[in-house]
Amino acid sequence: MGQTLPFRTAEPDSDAHAGGSCVLRSLLPPPLAEEADKAPHLMEYLHKIPVADVGVPEYFEKLDRKMGDMEDPNLIYPVGQGVYIHIFPDHSDVRNYYIPIEPSAEGLDELLEEIEVRLLDYVDELATAETDEDRLRVLHLAIDEICQVVNGKRNGNGAKNGNGAGDAASKFPLFFFKKKGNGRRRGERIPVNQQEYEALRYRIERDKIGVGVLQPLILDPNIEDISCSGLGTVYVEHKVFKGLKSTITFENEAELDDFVLRLSERIKKPVTYKNPIVDATLPDGSRINIVYGGDVSKRGSNFTIRKFATTPMSIVEIAMTGSLSWEMAAYLSLIIEEGMNMFVSGETASGKTTLMNAVTTFIRPDAKIVSIEDTPELQVPHQNWVREVVRGAMSEADSSVSMFSLLKAALRQRPDEIIVGEIRGEEGAIAFQAMQTGHACMATFHASTVEKLIQRLTGHPINVPKTYVDNLNVVVIASAVRLPNGKRGRRILSINEIVGYDPVANSFSFVEVFRWNPLTDEHEFTGYMNSYLLEHRVAPTRGIPKREVRRVYELVERRAALLKKLADQGVTDFYDLFKVLTKAQRQGLF
Repeated sequence: MGQTLPFRTAEPDSDAHAGGSCVLRSLLPPPLAEEADKAPHLMEYLHKIPVADVGVPEYFEKLDRKMGDMEDPNLIYPVGQGVYIHIFPDHSDVRNYYIPIEPSAEGLDELLEEIEVRLLDYVDELATAETDEDRLRVLHLAIDEICQVVNGKRNGNGAKNGNGAGDAASKFPLFFFKKKGNGRRRGERIPVNQQEYEALRYRIERDKIGVGVLQPLILDPNIEDISCSGLGTVYVEHKVFKGLKSTITFENEAELDDFVLRLSERIKKPVTYKNPIVDATLPDGSRINIVYGGDVSKRGSNFTIRKFATTPMSIVEIAMTGSLSWEMAAYLSLIIEEGMNMFVSGETASGKTTLMNAVTTFIRPDAKIVSIEDTPELQVPHQNWVREVVRGAMSEADSSVSMFSLLKAALRQRPDEIIVGEIRGEEGAIAFQAMQTGHACMATFHASTVEKLIQRLTGHPINVPKTYVDNLNVVVIASAVRLPNGKRGRRILSINEIVGYDPVANSFSFVEVFRWNPLTDEHEFTGYMNSYLLEHRVAPTRGIPKREVRRVYELVERRAALLKKLADQGVTDFYDLFKVLTKAQRQGLF
């Protein structure tokens, strides 16, 4: 397990680029040079790159989605905790390289072994720490007690050059140290320079609190999915550069199995040969699936991590990517504001949950919301939000809590809106009963068309009566598609209104209000002047008389223009948008 750089490199001589005499530094663009001055490990990495052959990377503090159009991306950006990411082109493959650059120092592994032994003296404190924050605090205090930052550079045998503390700790085995006070074996503090100190803190936090070698990928907000298919490369799905291959690799089954075991224990759902499959949530909220052992996965243990965004995409940001039009966003705002029922449907990774999160900003700000999920992914900006999650049985003595049970309980909580993370089974029938009794419901669903959605709803195991289906007002179909420019993207293929069920013909009628044109990559308002819900449900509540019912389309256009104006003014953040829309609703402007 480790990193394999995609270019030939020699170990850099750190003295060769000390001070202002470094030739490479003069070649760096100013932003990258300034960053490398602050982060010695970044400069050391830059010295490994054969810049004469591949060029000098650019540096960006923040990525823009338009950068995805770069033909040969060669750039570096920060992700926090001293970690940088290098996107490097591979002309022989459809995937470019994703190279994490972590805080490091010469001889770091030997230093870590020394620190690991000393940390045994802090087992009691770590055992009493209840949260990751507490454990991290103990680890930082321990490192500060164990190490002393000095000026100068350690040599190979652990001694130091320059001034600072003595080196007794590196000359004698730890069992020679006498116990003092509380029983700890106290030796001389280990002298380290600033770079070593920062690298030590990062590595110990990464391995003890984080997820080991995957930590840079978890830190990167641009990563959507992390995939290890067995032995070999770990792949990532990037928001800007799409499919990339990381330089993190697992070389043999033993190290992969060991990593997977430690990862499962970290999330308190250990895998075993008896129970080799685990679905769980990482501390940051990311969803993880683990399959353990070569007997069930022929390429070795594998895992997939679906990243959790701390701040979800807003409907404005989604519209700016072209996934839906401003008119579609305005239409959805009216439908949701009126308490109508909506399903967002599509295949895996089509953007269903992303859209579901985004449209929650259209729910009345004073509404009580209950969300029910298998894995917590939904994010709602409202304060009065009850978030409920399915619980599996941890042992035979425990009882599980299903989505069906949570949905039944939600009906007693007097919610204004019920959001179901994903309908897959018998809970679907309960959701439709909730619609029957006047509860507004939204959910995601796995189906690629309206027809297939209805087939699944009315078939086993969901078994919704056909006469109930028209309680579902709107079906949004999302998909990952190939765009006219040849690239992959996510688009809302259609928005459909369910009109009714004809028991004589045993058929359902629905109207396609919006449709994506794959030739032009534009959305057509096919239901313009022909929307049942706008004319018969929205218009009356807005005080529009029957003879002037088509004025409701002006309302759609006005809201679309307002949303686009907010985008032009830079109001794109999920929570900022919710605040602005709340204020606009109170003033009667939205």
